[in-house]
Amino acid sequence: MSNPRIAELRRETSESSIELRLDLDGSGRSSISTSVPFFDHMLTAFAKHALVDLDVTATGDTHIDVHHTVEDTGIVLGTAIAQALGDKAGIARFGDALVPLDEALAQAVVDVSGRPYLVHTGEPAGFEHHLIGGHFTGSMVRHVFEAITMHAGLTVHLTVLAGRDPHHIAEAEFKAFARAFRAAVQPDARVQGVPSTKGAL
Repeated sequence: MSNPRIAELRRETSESSIELRLDLDGSGRSSISTSVPFFDHMLTAFAKHALVDLDVTATGDTHIDVHHTVEDTGIVLGTAIAQALGDKAGIARFGDALVPLDEALAQAVVDVSGRPYLVHTGEPAGFEHHLIGGHFTGSMVRHVFEAITMHAGLTVHLTVLAGRDPHHIAEAEFKAFARAFRAAVQPDARVQGVPSTKGAL
């Protein structure tokens, strides 16, 4: 790819303030500070396993709930992905991954389709109510992936195949998404132009 696939964004609302820089052709380096420790851990894992460089500084009304800060960060990350991908010429487009974390197993399939759609299944009953790290509810996992897919224009199928520990389940999901995303946005020397029969994604 001749052009750098980098995006830098800032988003301010009455609920949160977010600054984010994304390099799709990085090495997995990250600097993450969202004021939600478990979410920092998940974004760090995403950057490491997607091999993107990611800087995020976010603050918000976490004294009320982490929801706004986490979801808004997902919105900005999705928007940055879309900007960094540009016209999507020369990418593989599709990626899939199966990732375990001890007893947990997650599968992710990513299509850089331009059609935002999330199918998210398999989390065990009650997962959405569990507090992970004392701050991050299990329900936020889906919220993050909804925000990313809708604003990045990705089709994502994310399935939990096994798992008992909520931390392990969430982390397996983020890592599976990272690996599938990495494969989908990877440049492919054999691809000429945009990988779609329509000529646009």
